[in-house]
Amino acid sequence: MMAGSRLSCIGIIGDGCGGGREFIIEDGVLYAHNPELEENIILLRDIEMPKAISKKGCILYVECENDSFEFDLSAMSKVPKIN
Repeated sequence: MMAGSRLSCIGIIGDGCGGGREFIIEDGVLYAHNPELEENIILLRDIEMPKAISKKGCILYVECENDSFEFDLSAMSKVPKIN
């Protein structure tokens, strides 16, 4: 992803956590944007080479060039990988 590029998805109201908010990855930072208050909250930093973001329920799914991960909005943290 080029510097300054942006990925986003919108949480559907009634689909768990973050309904009505836009989730944005810009310059390696994951934000939750509240359109009513016009404010951004930083959820996670240092995301390397993101390619896609999607949401289902309380989980954000982030796909990167070399990895992918989940972010749990109810716990406000990255989901640990189980090997």
